[in-house]
Amino acid sequence: MKAPRLFLNRIVAAFVAIFIAVSGLSAQEADLDRLFAELPGAEGRSLQRIERQIFAEWSKSGSATADLLLTRGRDALREGETTLAIEHLTALVDHAPDFAEGWNARATAYFQAGQYGPAVADIVQVLRLNPRHFGAMTGFARILEESGRETQALALYDAALAIHPRLDGVREAADRLRVKATGQDL
Repeated sequence: MKAPRLFLNRIVAAFVAIFIAVSGLSAQEADLDRLFAELPGAEGRSLQRIERQIFAEWSKSGSATADLLLTRGRDALREGETTLAIEHLTALVDHAPDFAEGWNARATAYFQAGQYGPAVADIVQVLRLNPRHFGAMTGFARILEESGRETQALALYDAALAIHPRLDGVREAADRLRVKATGQDL
């Protein structure tokens, strides 16, 4: 009788854990929806606060191991250790393949290492998992622009601006490419 009860206890515990995880995701999505709704009218410190909160929400993996690998990867990037950053972040995406920010951080590391192909492949994963990731969009647009694919870059800059209309430098980049496409001087 103890074995079936132990088995049922484990099943109930698993369902509770799944419910808590799903409830947490719903709450996180609701928080993100609210923050994204506030972006268009925000200015100054309020805008900076909202951006920080969005990035903080995106950085919540739900796993202590994933959080540690993300921290180590970001720290290595800050120190200019791109190879080490890529190693930590590869371990992260292997450990948590559904965590968009892991892919985004590794895309950043690849970009800083000048490895645009792997950076783009990771950005595709970021946008598959998090279609509102304006940071990934602008990174991809920058790669496209540097590769001479200005029409596609402009489309991505515009997509990022549709999500976050006050992105630093992105409006200027989009305007510059729009002017260039019409053959006019700034």
